[in-house]
Amino acid sequence: MFRIYNTMSRRKEAFLPRAPPVVTFFTCGPSIYQRPHLGNYRTFLYEDILERYLGYLGYHVERVLPFTDIEDKALAQAEKEGMSLPDLTGRVAEEFFRDACLLRMKPPTYNPRSSTTIEYAVEIIERLLEKGVAYRYGPDIYFDPLKFRGFGKLFRLDMSRWPKKRRHFGKDTYPGIQWNYGDFILWHGERKGDTVVWETRIGRGRPSWNVQDPGMVIPFLGNSIDIHAGGIDNLYRHHDYNLAIVESLTGREYARYWMHGEHLLIDGKKMSKSRGNIVSLSDLTSRGCTPEEVRFFLSYGHYRDRLDMTEEKLGEAREVLRDLKDLIARISEGAGNLPAEPRDLPVARYLEEGFRERMNDDLDVKGAVDRIGLSVGELGARQARGELSPEDARATLAAFRRIDRVLQVLFPSSPADIPA
Repeated sequence: MFRIYNTMSRRKEAFLPRAPPVVTFFTCGPSIYQRPHLGNYRTFLYEDILERYLGYLGYHVERVLPFTDIEDKALAQAEKEGMSLPDLTGRVAEEFFRDACLLRMKPPTYNPRSSTTIEYAVEIIERLLEKGVAYRYGPDIYFDPLKFRGFGKLFRLDMSRWPKKRRHFGKDTYPGIQWNYGDFILWHGERKGDTVVWETRIGRGRPSWNVQDPGMVIPFLGNSIDIHAGGIDNLYRHHDYNLAIVESLTGREYARYWMHGEHLLIDGKKMSKSRGNIVSLSDLTSRGCTPEEVRFFLSYGHYRDRLDMTEEKLGEAREVLRDLKDLIARISEGAGNLPAEPRDLPVARYLEEGFRERMNDDLDVKGAVDRIGLSVGELGARQARGELSPEDARATLAAFRRIDRVLQVLFPSSPADIPA
């Protein structure tokens, strides 16, 4: 049985979706004010492999991957570059599509944007106001965490530290990894000089980042979903904010499973502009790495462990992938010119059983790839001794192709195109 680590319970749990074979899956998407870097893509890729593996297991996945395009940072960046917000976010969205295509990321079922789901965010805020969980403060609207029983339960926040005096946190995001002990903003009311505002039933303004994800998940996946996933940074504030907003509306569990991927480090340090160590996909491809090698490196390690990118480790991962491809090519030669046969022969069954055993343990991609490597080595030795029949080779290749529907690194294929 497939088991995943649920951040809410802090343990591995059997995966039991609400309405099988359908799986509803929300993954935090990029804030499209600047081009995503490799650290962002590490998160998107573990989520991509999760979606593909669920499909491999026979589930039908309905996934929302949203674009955040109207937060504070996007407005500041557009002003800095002297361009309109739609022009800025449109450019970055196209850059993301190109990178995602090269990295063979599966297109999501839905790809909404904050700017196209304003009406849903407004409806959520209206309902929170009616319930008394939200309130107006000047032109803005805030959420009162003390009105939601169990606030901070995902992070396991120590609520004894909550201040007695009301405090307002009016920015979309705050620098650093920290908790804002106070009320968080839901709606930015219009102020003099604002250039991006909407006329709505709750007034002129724009929704905060905190309410945008609920406004993009509920219309497409409903009030309760199976999986909500993202990077480890989202465990601070953001996901507890999402949870509190949705569960305040419904009074029932929002997400059955919460998943968080760890950071990508560069030579032992977290990427940051101040260090000047931001690395993009094009930085690596310009140095001779193929997109498949980048995908493999970012995936070849457990998603809950930090991954340190050094020249040595990148080279080692590329070598592992090359060796796998070389062995598969030799087996392919032994299969002759006939097409691969998806037959249930022992040799192919053994290969896939090893793959599933490791993947079923909380998406252990590295363990699964290493197990494949051992199997391929054994198969290559059998072939060298003349013990691998063409029928076995064809069945083995069919098994490898099924596995590569998940990994997307072993065989050439036409990259997926993510629609806007």
